[in-house]
Amino acid sequence: MEASRGGLLITATQIGYAIGILLLVPLGDILRRKRLVFILMLCSMATLVACAAAPSFAFLGLALASMGLVTVSGQIILPMSGDLAKPEERGQIVGIVSSGITAGILFSRFISGIVADLWGWRMIYIIAAVLNCIIAIVFIRCVPEVEAKDNIPYGKLIKSVFTTFAKHRVLPRTLIMTGMVFGITFNLFWTGMTFLLSDAPFHYNTFQIGLVSLVGLVGAIAGVKVGTLQDKDMGIPALGCFAGLSIVCMVAVAWFSHSILAMALIGAVFSLAVQGISILCQARLFALSNTERSRLNTVFVVNNFIFCAIGSALTSVFWNIGGWSAVAVGGATASFIALIDWLLARKKFAEMDHSQKAEIIHYSQNT
Repeated sequence: MEASRGGLLITATQIGYAIGILLLVPLGDILRRKRLVFILMLCSMATLVACAAAPSFAFLGLALASMGLVTVSGQIILPMSGDLAKPEERGQIVGIVSSGITAGILFSRFISGIVADLWGWRMIYIIAAVLNCIIAIVFIRCVPEVEAKDNIPYGKLIKSVFTTFAKHRVLPRTLIMTGMVFGITFNLFWTGMTFLLSDAPFHYNTFQIGLVSLVGLVGAIAGVKVGTLQDKDMGIPALGCFAGLSIVCMVAVAWFSHSILAMALIGAVFSLAVQGISILCQARLFALSNTERSRLNTVFVVNNFIFCAIGSALTSVFWNIGGWSAVAVGGATASFIALIDWLLARKKFAEMDHSQKAEIIHYSQNT
């Protein structure tokens, strides 16, 4: 019963976050993002305090849904970083910001477990609220303002999120690739890893599994430099290499599932492949338009959200069919589809990079 109630709280947070991504993140294209991010951070702080003070389960569920709704600042900052960066440095900057978000997610999951054990679950939200307040003050003082890029009604803005597919032909290919690896393979690997390590012969507890998952920080740290591959015209071959590396990792974990050391090492390499594809695809999307980056990021995140849900659901299916081996085969298959997608999209990607070079030349001549 307690587990099912906890699942409802997670679902409420995810639903709120999905709505926030769809309805709030596109505002970055028509509002001043510095002010928008600051307001959302203050709202996040208020909802975190509400979570900490929740007197009932129903109130906590509502507070978590509200928190998910307004905790989308990172997805506004990402396209904002693309605007602040020079065209020839955009990949690097996007890589740094994206890696910071990923590292924060991974590290916070680990720390929250320790905090909850020591001081109770309410303290997690109190600490998060304090940190949010500090970050909001630093952000409003240190980050330069970026003027709104477009001036269209809100209804038309949201509608344009769904018309980006027709406007940018390369977009579906990019979304399929990142969805297959970051969404499906990633979730198959890490959710399946939880099943594997909690079962015989490991019998790890939640804390021990959390320690193993920290190898994902390798990909987050290495991702800081991955974006430079796009800036150096190596983004297209790098995408293919990362997709191939993901396949190799899935095959390897099927063979070495008896060794926790080998699994951790493979997990670190796999996290690099996933982070590499995510950063390079995101940098590629931000190069499609100077005025639609927030909307393009909305499409990117919603796409990943959908594929992640599919990946999580498939994990149980594959595990019931054939255990860890079936999970690994499913992950390898999804990564193979991403590799095929890359092979079919290389020409379109090259044409897009040629257009981006023209933008860089134009920028250099006017600065």
